[in-house]
Amino acid sequence: MAGSKDGLKPMNLDPARFAAFIAARLCHDIVSPAATMSLSLEMLDSPGSPEEKAHSERTLREGAQGVAATLQFLRYAFGSMGLQPGTADAHQFKKLTDDYVRFQKPSIEWDLSTTELGYGHARLIMNLVLVGLTATVRGGVIHIRVREEGGVKNVVVTCKGDRVVLKEDVAKALAGEEPESGWRPENIQPLFAKMTCDGLGGTLHAKTTQDGVVFMATGLRQQTS
Repeated sequence: MAGSKDGLKPMNLDPARFAAFIAARLCHDIVSPAATMSLSLEMLDSPGSPEEKAHSERTLREGAQGVAATLQFLRYAFGSMGLQPGTADAHQFKKLTDDYVRFQKPSIEWDLSTTELGYGHARLIMNLVLVGLTATVRGGVIHIRVREEGGVKNVVVTCKGDRVVLKEDVAKALAGEEPESGWRPENIQPLFAKMTCDGLGGTLHAKTTQDGVVFMATGLRQQTS
């Protein structure tokens, strides 16, 4: 399944709604660990046994780590950092991604074989990891493979597991088509991934194979325009 290069026009999605949906999606990712922290603070302020206090303190610490990891990951994946020219620090964006996925259900595997990755490539990979999480909500493995062929880069994200699934609204959004239920914060991020891929001159595909659910970004230029 391939997306068009027509931007937002055929989807009849104005920039204000697009920005609102993206903002709502980002807030949603932060709400869960933040709520965990708030509940843990309430437990610490309430009467309880030393064991209960210790558990609340551990939960508070984990929540704080989750918020920090989420904010740093989303700042790179959606923020202006991905628009910079030049070469990205592969160690940095991999660590940010690993730290974020550590608080999700699937695990992550890396297979990078390329001379360099631009900030735009890193941003796209991080967004494809987010897309991969939609296919692995019940766990599994997200495998990332990057290769350079003929002066362009190709990214393949394979989601493996017993219960991985390619959601219809995700497939439509990756193709630049409005889901049947309409655009919502829950399905807007794959569209952002498509737009990021388009900005690199690439084409985005999604399919189900014997190996699992596969998301491919092919023909990526060296840098964003």
